[in-house]
Amino acid sequence: MAKITVLGAGGWGMALAISACGRGNDITIWSPFEEEVKLLSEKRTNEKLLPGVILPDEIKLSNDIKCVEDSVITIIAVPSIAVRSVAKSLAKQKKFGIVVDVSKGIEQDSLKRLSEILEEELENVNVVALSGPSHAEEVARGIPTSIVAASNSLPSAQIVQDIMTSENLRVYTSGDIVGAELGGALKNIIAIAAGICEGLGLGDNTKAAMITRGLAEMARLGVCMGAKEYTFSGLTGIGDLIVTCTSRHSRNNRFGQLVGSGEDVKVALEKVGTVEGYYATYSAYKLAKKYRITMPIIEECYAILYENKDVKQSLLDLMNRPCRSEH
Repeated sequence: MAKITVLGAGGWGMALAISACGRGNDITIWSPFEEEVKLLSEKRTNEKLLPGVILPDEIKLSNDIKCVEDSVITIIAVPSIAVRSVAKSLAKQKKFGIVVDVSKGIEQDSLKRLSEILEEELENVNVVALSGPSHAEEVARGIPTSIVAASNSLPSAQIVQDIMTSENLRVYTSGDIVGAELGGALKNIIAIAAGICEGLGLGDNTKAAMITRGLAEMARLGVCMGAKEYTFSGLTGIGDLIVTCTSRHSRNNRFGQLVGSGEDVKVALEKVGTVEGYYATYSAYKLAKKYRITMPIIEECYAILYENKDVKQSLLDLMNRPCRSEH
C-alpha cells in the first residue's frame, strides 16, 4: 500500500484517485477551495464532472497542502495554467515523493513544458508525466485504459507504473517525457480543429485528414524540441489524438464544434469550461515561430481563436496551400 496525494479535485484527479484506491492505496484528494472539499466530503460525488460516480469512503479530502507529507507519489491534477502556483505551494512542504503531472499544456509566458515548470519550482524532484488516451469519465468507471508514465528517471516511471497499474488501467513506461508532454498538449489543438470541421458540417474525409496532418505537425514540432518521432505513433501521440478528436467526452472537440457552428470564441469557452487546447494554441503558435517551422493547422487555429478569422476562410486557405510531398 502506498500513500498517494492528488492535488486537484477535478474529474481526472478524482478518476485516478478512485482507480488507485481500488488497489488498496492510501488516497487523499486536495483542493485549495474549502467549499469544494466540503461538498465532496458530504456528497461523495461531482455530478457535473463525473455523473453517477461515487468516491469510495476510503478516499480522504483536504484543503490543507500539508496532507502531501510522506506521500510516495503526489499527483498534480489541476488545469495547466495553475500548475506553477500549485508547485509553489508544494515547494513549501518537505516529503512529497515522486511528482506525477497529469495536466496537459504549455505555459504561455515561458513556453515551457509542465515538467520544466515543476523542476524549476521544486528542488531535486523526479517528475513523471502520466499521459495517453484516458477520459476521466471512463477511467472512473473502470473501463479498460492504457496510458504512459514518461520520465527522465526510469526508476521513477517504474514506481508510478507499479503503483498505478490495475486490472483496468495498464501503465507503460517511456524515457521520452518531451514527446509525451507535447503529444498531450498539442493533440488538444487538433481536437479543436476536428471539432470545427464537425461544426461546419463537413464529413469523415475532412476529419481524417485533419487528424492525420495534425499528427504530422505535432511530430514536426516535437522533434525540433528534442522528442523522439516514434513517441507520436504511440499512446501519448496518435492514441491520445484519436480519442480527443472523436469522443463525446472531449471538451476541446465540443469547443471546436461550437466555434465551427458560428459561436463566438469567448461564449464557447464559457459554455464548455476549461479548454486546454485554447491556451495550448497560443503557445504552439509561438513555438512554431521560435523554431521556424510550418504548422498550417495550428496557425489557422491561432488565427480563428485569437485573431477572429472566419472558419470557412481558414478551411479554404488550408486546402489552397501549394501542393507538396506528404513526407
